[in-house]
Amino acid sequence: MSKTPWLILMAALAASPAAAHVYLEGKQATVGASYKAVFAVPHGCSGSPTVKIRVQIPEGVIAVKPMPKAGWNVDVVEGQYASEYDYHGNKLSSGAKEVVWSGGKLPDHNYDEFVLSSFLTDSLKPNTTLYFPVVQECEKGVSRWIEIPAEGAGHSHEDKSPAPGVKLLPKP
Repeated sequence: MSKTPWLILMAALAASPAAAHVYLEGKQATVGASYKAVFAVPHGCSGSPTVKIRVQIPEGVIAVKPMPKAGWNVDVVEGQYASEYDYHGNKLSSGAKEVVWSGGKLPDHNYDEFVLSSFLTDSLKPNTTLYFPVVQECEKGVSRWIEIPAEGAGHSHEDKSPAPGVKLLPKP
């Protein structure tokens, strides 16, 4: 192989969005316990500043409370759960389905975190990965971190837009 195609391939891989996607800071969480999700946003969209982060809340994640961010608005889109969940003696049948931070401006060359607290119900399956699809909107462009691998498979290097995930651990 000549050097030119090899250099082009290496440059393309280095510029790949999968190399620096939105991810969850904590890599593990326990089923049946509280969970603080910290979404790390390491870049904008091809140089454009991030102006909105939308996080889809998976089924089985309840009691969601987003952390406010100075300079940003935070909204919670609510809806019905597929099941009713027991939460500290209360029955919950609806709650957060999406959390949206907007109105701020995160330059491409800066890093920031978007945080929410939640509870991971017993309905979630230990020893699997729970995915939180994220849409990152920028002044120019959108990055959709929404690819979820088939059950039992992990993300591969071919995934261009992997959803942030956390490995679920069984209750101690």
